[in-house]
Amino acid sequence: MSTKKERGICELYAEDPERADAVVFGRRPEADRRGFLMGAGLAAMGAAVGATIPFSRNMPAGLIPAALAETVSDFRLEGKDEGLVVHNDRPVNMETPAHLMDDDVTPSSLHFIRNNGTLPEKIDLADWRLKIDGEVESEMELTYDQLVSDFEHVTLKLQLECGGNGRAGFNPPPRGNQWTVGAIGNSEWTGVRLSDILRRAGLKQSAVYTGHFSYDEHLSGDPDRQAISRGGPIDKMMDPHTIVAFRMNGEDIPAAHGYPVRIVAPGWAGSVSQKWLTRIWVRDREHDGAGMTGLSYRMPRFPVAPGAEVADADMAVMGSMNVKSVITFPETNAEVPAGRPFEVRGHAWAGDDWVTDIEISIDYGSTWQRAEVSPPPNRYSWQRWRADVRAPSVGYYEVWARATDQKGRAQPMVVPGWNPRGYMNNACHRIAVIAV
Repeated sequence: MSTKKERGICELYAEDPERADAVVFGRRPEADRRGFLMGAGLAAMGAAVGATIPFSRNMPAGLIPAALAETVSDFRLEGKDEGLVVHNDRPVNMETPAHLMDDDVTPSSLHFIRNNGTLPEKIDLADWRLKIDGEVESEMELTYDQLVSDFEHVTLKLQLECGGNGRAGFNPPPRGNQWTVGAIGNSEWTGVRLSDILRRAGLKQSAVYTGHFSYDEHLSGDPDRQAISRGGPIDKMMDPHTIVAFRMNGEDIPAAHGYPVRIVAPGWAGSVSQKWLTRIWVRDREHDGAGMTGLSYRMPRFPVAPGAEVADADMAVMGSMNVKSVITFPETNAEVPAGRPFEVRGHAWAGDDWVTDIEISIDYGSTWQRAEVSPPPNRYSWQRWRADVRAPSVGYYEVWARATDQKGRAQPMVVPGWNPRGYMNNACHRIAVIAV
């Protein structure tokens, strides 16, 4: 009896993309070197995606067709849309499929979730306190009423993105949730500027970093262990767009997103935006809480080979996220009219920066057309883009999107340099369409 292990297409391509082409589609070895399909291999891939592939000559070897690359879970969590993908239930981690991110303001029910510890039980507002201590002139402890009444309110549309968004694209696969493109949201947050709180406490000249603490407990139940405790440099915390939020889309923040109060530090890894906030410790050095040391939310200081072991001393804390975009319409595998324009749209963002250009390709990056890009409603919001695209004939096409920021930095067409935890993948998003 055979004991051969049955493997899925993504596993095959992760191990050896060119060999996978031969196994799955019968791509000839000589065709691998030229980068296009021939004969039976082309017919097999066409059958798999359900149409002929007009630009097959441009299709890179080892590329999983977008029509086959994404899967969706039917798991449902209370208060969350049934279409969200569940990567983990302890802690809860849920991703939003690209086609469900089409809203300019992400509904709470469609916003991704990234937790590290337990989900706290309902917190009584009368018991909630926020302590500000460390390198400040006057330590403070704010009640919820004081937070809401003593400081000016701001309402902003702000991007929150997990540092590991896109992790599934790395090879070899780093540990962690295998996010594709949906660990990003752009909700409307209401709160007070963290800078106003820190100014009231009075920052000492020695203040260089913050450390954040919260109600959530470590999954082990050990009270001496933190689920996560990250922070950021003072200049990021003093940015007027970094807020201590108590409303999400005009309502109390849902429990899974940090009720009653959380930090929103847009443009940086979402882990800086501590949920269920209880304390801000102002420090005279880089914070060393859980999630701040070792390989956690850190990048190599220099390029490393895929799968390489990197010493802690050669890692640096992540800052601003990279320029990125997502195609939200049409949904992948949709039918579109052949020979006539159809709309393609989505969102783009660039961490601390902003997007100036979006380009679209339907021939695997051989040619590109520019899309219309709207300005953000406020800084740190993602930006809407759209384009009218025409498939010249019937068949299978892939729509690729590439964003460029104001500093001229564009998304790569392939996954960028490998790192041990799979952070900062900003490769072009692509979807499949069938022209009929």
